[in-house]
Amino acid sequence: MRSTTSGRGLQPNVLSPFDTVVMAVAGSAPAYSLAATTAVLVGAVGLAGPAALLYCAIPMLGIVLAFGRLGRIDVNAGAAYSWVGRTLHPFLGFLSGWALVVAATIFMVAGSLPAGQMTLGLFDPALAQNTALATATGAAWFLLMLGVVLGGARLSARAQLIVSGVELVILVGFGAGALIRIGEGDGVTAFDWGWLGFSHFDGVSGFAAGTLIAAFYYWGWDVTSNLSEETRDSRRTAGLAALIGVGLVFALFVAFTVAVNVLLTSGEIEAHQSNLLAVLGERIWPGAGGKLMVLAVVLSTIATLETTLIQVTRSLFAMGRDRTMPGALGTVHRRWNTPWVAIVVVGAVALVLFVAANALGSVEDIMADALAAIGLQTALYYGLAGLAAVVAYRRTLTESVSSFLLGGAWPLLGSVFMFCVFGASLTRLSGAAIAIGLGSLLAGVVPMLWYWRRGSAYYRPALLDATRSAAADDPAVGRRTKKPGYAGLGLPTDF
Repeated sequence: MRSTTSGRGLQPNVLSPFDTVVMAVAGSAPAYSLAATTAVLVGAVGLAGPAALLYCAIPMLGIVLAFGRLGRIDVNAGAAYSWVGRTLHPFLGFLSGWALVVAATIFMVAGSLPAGQMTLGLFDPALAQNTALATATGAAWFLLMLGVVLGGARLSARAQLIVSGVELVILVGFGAGALIRIGEGDGVTAFDWGWLGFSHFDGVSGFAAGTLIAAFYYWGWDVTSNLSEETRDSRRTAGLAALIGVGLVFALFVAFTVAVNVLLTSGEIEAHQSNLLAVLGERIWPGAGGKLMVLAVVLSTIATLETTLIQVTRSLFAMGRDRTMPGALGTVHRRWNTPWVAIVVVGAVALVLFVAANALGSVEDIMADALAAIGLQTALYYGLAGLAAVVAYRRTLTESVSSFLLGGAWPLLGSVFMFCVFGASLTRLSGAAIAIGLGSLLAGVVPMLWYWRRGSAYYRPALLDATRSAAADDPAVGRRTKKPGYAGLGLPTDF
């Protein structure tokens, strides 16, 4: 492992392949994503929701392949932060890591209050309207997950297995129940295979709107890459686990979107946007179904709070280790082998923002705009990582058809799609959301230039190239040498 300020690294070989798959699924938060976004997706494209999820999954898989291939040649807790920096340019690499840190921090703040509200709603719906109590409950969940992440990767995996395991059992059970209901003819709309085609989109603009919304169902699976230094056989496992995880959540997303199309009327969907899964659960299993589905959403929110904490703290750890952020962030706890300084800092910042956002109405509005702007940060670092994979494997693309398709064409398609999502977001978001999204990205320029001027070795990288032997440039050791490799990309080399 690379050296840290404590002389220790993250503990290797803690997570099994199964643990990593569970993390990938939890990162995409199937129940939370369905609850938060399905009504918006149906409102935008109607019955074409399943098709939007399908056609978004195709380029998203290109990004998954890109992460997997890059992880084979550079095992790094910073993931895109390291890969983009060593292939495209260190400035772009730093902004990739910064984009993840900003997006994850915003999401943790914005996701904690719903977790508190839904938890209280399971006992008494009136309690969920108590802002102070909901804030305290959400903060309690956040602190619990913070403690779990601080306790190490093994504890995180065990907690995730319980939380996400119960969530998935509920979702699979209700998915099967929905199929039974549909088979018995209980739906309000007959199922149509055309829902997976193009016929129900309102032209090109409708297709663009649907895939733009669908893109953010999937975000979070890349936690497997941030855990790569702690994963057994990580060069193979992290990418494969992400691929399996995205496949599983895709099946759940499409199944439940079809169930919504068949079992609920457009009026019900519009009237119950905030608790759509509860209404669907009640339709599938009258009596207990609604509360069980709410429980699944609560568990999903808690699970994704944990994986988001892992992503942001491992990214900050990698930055601190490389001295592109304060070196203390690269400190590893001697007992738990976790980046405890990064965890404490993130926890403190998130709690301050969390309390402020829910105590003051104006701040709450700002947080709503910030949450809407998360797509900008996500699309940026996914798009750059897809392009980085093509550059890293550029010398191998003509070796075979599979190398060209899996190493070049598909990741490039994913990258182009993400940059299109980034551009489309700029035309659809409010002015405040755009200002927050771009402003938070630009804020990263300050530490980037500061630590560049201080001579961080990150800005003198050994270029990442798939044709080089792993032994010649072992990422675990993290050798970095000054090499003038960026001239061919038209980028400055005077570091």
